[in-house]
Amino acid sequence: MDTIASLFSFITTPVSWVIVQFHSVYGKIFGPDTGWAWGLSIVSLVILIRICLIPLFVKQIKATRAMQTLQPEMKKIQERYKNDKQRQSEEMMKLYKESGTNPLSSCLPILAQSPFFFALYHVLNGIATGSTIGVINESLLASARKAHIFGAPLAAKFTDGQSKVEALGASLTDVRVVTAIMIVMMSASQFYTQRQLMTKNVDTTVKTPFMQQQKMLMYVFPVMFAVFGINFPVGVLVYWLTTNVWTMGQQMYVIRNNPTPGSKAQAAYLERLQKHVTHHEKTRSRGEKAIVKAIVAKGRDRNEFERKFINSLTKVGLVAQADGTVVKGQAEATVEAEDGTTTTTGGAPKRQQPKRQSKSQRQSGTTAGGAKAAGEPEPKTSLTKSDDPQDAKPAGGANKPGTGTRSKAQSGQRKGPQRPKSPSKK
Repeated sequence: MDTIASLFSFITTPVSWVIVQFHSVYGKIFGPDTGWAWGLSIVSLVILIRICLIPLFVKQIKATRAMQTLQPEMKKIQERYKNDKQRQSEEMMKLYKESGTNPLSSCLPILAQSPFFFALYHVLNGIATGSTIGVINESLLASARKAHIFGAPLAAKFTDGQSKVEALGASLTDVRVVTAIMIVMMSASQFYTQRQLMTKNVDTTVKTPFMQQQKMLMYVFPVMFAVFGINFPVGVLVYWLTTNVWTMGQQMYVIRNNPTPGSKAQAAYLERLQKHVTHHEKTRSRGEKAIVKAIVAKGRDRNEFERKFINSLTKVGLVAQADGTVVKGQAEATVEAEDGTTTTTGGAPKRQQPKRQSKSQRQSGTTAGGAKAAGEPEPKTSLTKSDDPQDAKPAGGANKPGTGTRSKAQSGQRKGPQRPKSPSKK
């Protein structure tokens, strides 16, 4: 560890200068030789570094989500060129270039923070050995060696012997207890941060090897912190514990306000957003408008949580617009089902076509419900007796064809003029 730390000695002076500046402020409040003054100086150093790394953290989130999106395509490439590793690598690089994704982007915050971490380790190691380093002169070195955090010196380690701990003015038991508690807290915070990412902010609809790797890291990282933590000075444990707590809080904020599409966090966020928009009947912040705009732009490609959100707004008479705003319901609105089909709701009721009547109903003059139509006379049928006088039959006892006279329909005959029968041949 000392060899690695010496490689970053070029940044030791800036790190020590920042710590000294914070110590001059906290020393006036808690006293220059107290553990609070030096401990809070290290915490402030962490906060300052993490604030500067926020743009890289945002880039890391985008890169992680882009990698999750590309996992199905990457799996296809691996299966297609499983016997040709060179072609597989070429296709992977081509996919990264076309999508604008860099796999190393997800590691940028850790890589950018590493020089400060090793520089701080180099500074604290100099304090432990009693040698000036950076801008820390003899007086500051003596003050730092007197500083204790809950009885443990800043430069003490879990693996230090009795004589070295006594030289720093502390007992071995205090050092072991304090460092053990800080190592456990550091590992637990790392485990919770990774678990929170896997259980709440991962698209559950995509099952890829990337998710299995993340689950493995969820258990590997805490073990690594526990193993390497016994070789870290107390001041470095303060630094790393503060970093983990910051990362955990920062990730909780991102998961709550900008969750991954298709994740459980998105379902919870859209439920809160739906209640908020329904209460105010509009989107109030720029972030809300951006989320609604992205959901509307997806169209039929929305996931089940996004469809549920749009349908919930429709049921209360609100319609999401393409610009991210929400307005009161229009004449018609569409409700999208889980399978992507849409149905129209709201607006004026549709005109219903009358039911088709049967032949007997039309003859009897009844409606579809069985009642007679009002004001319609009862039609005459062959079974009713006619009051009209019958036409007089011409001589010969038969009607002459083509005379225009109309005879009464007989049983089994059609109404109207009858076609004359052709004479039978004898």
